Amino acid sequence: MSNNLLKGKRGIIFGALNDKSIAWKVAVKAVEQGAKITLANTAMALRMGGVNELGEKLGATVIPADATSVEELEAVFTQSIEALGGKIDFVLHSIGMSPNVRKNIPYDDINYANLGKTLDVSATSFHKMMQVAKKMDAINEEGSIVALTHIAAQRTFTGYNDMADAKALLESYGRSFGYVYGRDKKVRVNTISQSPTPTTAGEGISGMTAFLDFAEKMSPLGNASADECADYCIVMFSDFTKKVTMQNLFHDGGFSNMGLTQAIVEDYIEKQ
Repeated sequence: MSNNLLKGKRGIIFGALNDKSIAWKVAVKAVEQGAKITLANTAMALRMGGVNELGEKLGATVIPADATSVEELEAVFTQSIEALGGKIDFVLHSIGMSPNVRKNIPYDDINYANLGKTLDVSATSFHKMMQVAKKMDAINEEGSIVALTHIAAQRTFTGYNDMADAKALLESYGRSFGYVYGRDKKVRVNTISQSPTPTTAGEGISGMTAFLDFAEKMSPLGNASADECADYCIVMFSDFTKKVTMQNLFHDGGFSNMGLTQAIVEDYIEKQ
């Protein structure tokens, strides 16, 4: 159902891969709400996923780009402004990758070259994206930038490995760049800390099935789905959140504020 929350707005969605990904769902909902968008991802991701088909379905230009490359980010913003007919109103950063996680390298035997790649792809690409956009004056005043993060930035979760460090850095960039971008251009920057979600990236984390079950029992409202996260992103892109910036916004059914629930107690008792 459309309420035209984004009518007349232009956006860039980074990181859509397939219909499991939150970025994919955000793209669909943004267009449903009246926006025009472009889609950006690596050339390899475009070959592996169905982004080209999504672009055809949504009437969105698909732009191959490595988000760790300043030059390619410049091309994304230049081509997006040209394709959409004006400056950008919202951007989604939904990018994360860890070679250490993929290769099952334990945190206490971490490969530091891999760590550098994790931080660059999963966090510093967010800073580069905002720096490029600001220097190009590519985003309209009162525009909105959102990046997706995870509570592992604040708490330790087995198996999350160096992605936890990347998410902590990502959130720091959101606060620090959010101050500068808000001060100079009135652009707001926020991160959304989402429930564990069975996306393609999430399924690569060791113990994800157990975490999904645990978080469901710990959250008074239950885990937030990818579709529900996409709805939240749409609200953050809309004019209803013009004064929300530099925030890490938990979208997790209440998990982040819980210590112990009756469901966990009962589960524990049953196993004794």
